[in-house]
Amino acid sequence: MLQDIERKVLRIIYNYSTIRRRPPTIDVISVKTGRDRGGVMTVLEVLAREKYIEWNRSNPDHMVVIEGWERKDEVRWRGR
Repeated sequence: MLQDIERKVLRIIYNYSTIRRRPPTIDVISVKTGRDRGGVMTVLEVLAREKYIEWNRSNPDHMVVIEGWERKDEVRWRGR
């Protein structure tokens, strides 16, 4: 399950890439989230590790969305 900031960054990348046909820069994500550059890079590492995006720290402004929404858990609460 993604944390709020991770979900927010994923949506920013997805929406920005869809509208502008290119991914946002680290600086754009930083402005939109209020996080510093290092904090944004940490969030991107989590999203890449969880396979939501393709991203590499050596080329930080290049990212590709694999899944634009958070995955649903396989085990669901049944309301009992």
